[in-house]
Amino acid sequence: MSGLARIYQAQFDRAPTRTLMATNGFLNAVGDFSAQGVQLFSTRDFQWRHYDPLRTLRFVVFGATLGPIIGRWNKFLEHNFPLRSAVGTVSLRSLAKRVGADQIVMAPIGLTYFITSMGFMEGRSAKSVGIKYQDMFIPAMLANWKVWPAAQLVNFRFMPLP
Repeated sequence: MSGLARIYQAQFDRAPTRTLMATNGFLNAVGDFSAQGVQLFSTRDFQWRHYDPLRTLRFVVFGATLGPIIGRWNKFLEHNFPLRSAVGTVSLRSLAKRVGADQIVMAPIGLTYFITSMGFMEGRSAKSVGIKYQDMFIPAMLANWKVWPAAQLVNFRFMPLP
């Protein structure tokens, strides 16, 4: 185990909720910072003054609050769809069930939380958030299912749960 992985595991063992909040908040910040950088770089007037730090902060809050939920979800998946058999081999059937459950149950919950929490953090009214949800949910869910099942297959297969 690498030094960074040992530090993470020690923190997770000591304070799992806080560790999940910090990790997911940080990863969401990096993701949004990178996305804004790509957007800015692809425009002709590349200037960091167009960077929106409040948007990144919203992503931090979203990630930090969703992190513990994802942690509990992963425990549920591990308990209900264990990947390793008694002889240590990976069950592809359990892997497929785990990915299926994740995409059928957690993906819509996560997307709903994303759309509504971002809307409220942007200062939108409940009615406006509802309209945005109606406009975005189906197209975003369909886009999710084009990418995330494969990503989660790799994630669940090769990334150990703490």
